[in-house]
Amino acid sequence: MTPFTAEIIGTMLMILLGNGVVANVVLKETKGNNSGWIVITAGWAFAVFVGVTVAGPISGAHLNPVVTLGLALIGKFKWSQVPAYIAAQIIGAMLGAFFVWLSHKDHFAATDDENKKLACFSTGPAIKNTYSNLISEITATFVLIFVIFYISDPEIILHSDSTAKIGLGTVGALPVAILVWAIGLSLGGTTGYAINPARDLGPRIMHALLPIKGNSEWSYAWIPIIGPIIGSVLAASLYMLLL
Repeated sequence: MTPFTAEIIGTMLMILLGNGVVANVVLKETKGNNSGWIVITAGWAFAVFVGVTVAGPISGAHLNPVVTLGLALIGKFKWSQVPAYIAAQIIGAMLGAFFVWLSHKDHFAATDDENKKLACFSTGPAIKNTYSNLISEITATFVLIFVIFYISDPEIILHSDSTAKIGLGTVGALPVAILVWAIGLSLGGTTGYAINPARDLGPRIMHALLPIKGNSEWSYAWIPIIGPIIGSVLAASLYMLLL
């Protein structure tokens, strides 16, 4: 398996399980219906654990364009590999969203609320306010990227396959999962904590393409893209300043 393939598969599994837990909670007549925010944040944390565990040994398990960007900014990842990684992450996110829809088709059909259907694909604000929503995504992503820099092996060097790997093998996925859980519990209630442009954009594209009634809310879609990018740049800048 190549790093490109690993990023596709890892991101696909993360989105399948992450958006899958949202579908389980918000769609009608599932056995997990209305089980709440704690279930969603825990499910997303475990989804990250699964994705990182699978992709980690091959690609370093970035699974997120702003992780790739952040590692490149601090010199832990080659810029020449950035476009391929981001492309793989978006493809993986689209595939994961497709399988969420496929596995929950009956429940999408049983659910009338278009916003709940969209929530199974992409994020949205609890209170719509462009400035506040952008700040929320910047802040949550800053925490994600800044802490990931300290989770990743400080003695890391770029190998011939150009991957930046998190240490400790499979156990290395656990700190990242706990970090994502903490962000979801503490900062996620405002915008749904996209903290990952591919996680939001790929599934939103699938929502627009699949036979699902409802607005894909493209007017909001730039926030979970630009916010995480800014958060990643700020995290990288502070990390380099503190070296």
